[in-house]
Amino acid sequence: MPSWRLRDRTLSFPPPLAAGIVNVTNDSFFEGARSGTPEQAIADGLALVDAGFDMLDVGAVAARSGPPVAPADEAARLVPAIAGLAERAGVPVLADTYSAAVAERALAAGAAAINDISGGLDPELLAVIAKAKAGYVLMHIEGPPREDRATRRYDDVVDHLRAWFERRMAVAVDAGIEEERIVLDPGLDFDLSVEDDLAILRRLGELGALGRPLFLALSRKDFLGAVLAGSWERRSGPGERGAATMAVVALAVDEGAAMLRLHDPEALDAMRVAAAIAA
Repeated sequence: MPSWRLRDRTLSFPPPLAAGIVNVTNDSFFEGARSGTPEQAIADGLALVDAGFDMLDVGAVAARSGPPVAPADEAARLVPAIAGLAERAGVPVLADTYSAAVAERALAAGAAAINDISGGLDPELLAVIAKAKAGYVLMHIEGPPREDRATRRYDDVVDHLRAWFERRMAVAVDAGIEEERIVLDPGLDFDLSVEDDLAILRRLGELGALGRPLFLALSRKDFLGAVLAGSWERRSGPGERGAATMAVVALAVDEGAAMLRLHDPEALDAMRVAAAIAA
């Protein structure tokens, strides 16, 4: 499996690695992952490292739909948390932002990579990442983040994602981001139906054929709640999706996921056991 180059190190796989989620917000979709202040975010991130997480993914804007957040407001929460964790955690710290201005400040504060849920649509953000020689998480999405829109229909969702990633990786490389610094996130729940998400998880190996590690953000996702309840409209809440997360983590490891973005130490345990069996 290909490795991933960050600013100061290279990560190799297998085994898969876990990114602990730190949200410097009060409105993240999962109540158990809301660190309302930078100080609390640092404490929560250090606790995840103590629990065994291999890296931290730190964001200050909820991915759910909502009004735009001013870069100054985002940076005021995110940058101090990045700085504190980069200094103290001893693991790579990813900054979850799609703002070029915020990303530049987060990288200056010690972030090793940028997790971009906008799909690389902003040339300024790509230029910031290229200049810093940072790692880059490229997530599939079909429009601007934090906007509601109808779910698209795909003739074959995995074929669509393969072509989409090929195009967006080419744009990122043309912007100066070396291919070995790019990893791919299918963007489960973003512009995808429950059936799409399940098909992607069944066929992760086909996305792995693109030659870059797969970074899966699947912890407590809405599609899991829909599967549990048998309906999107009646889907169970994030707090009820812990066991479902552990199940999908184990299956994703078996299908070749390199990194898993997770909330809970129990999901980390599931990843490690699955990796030991698959070894």
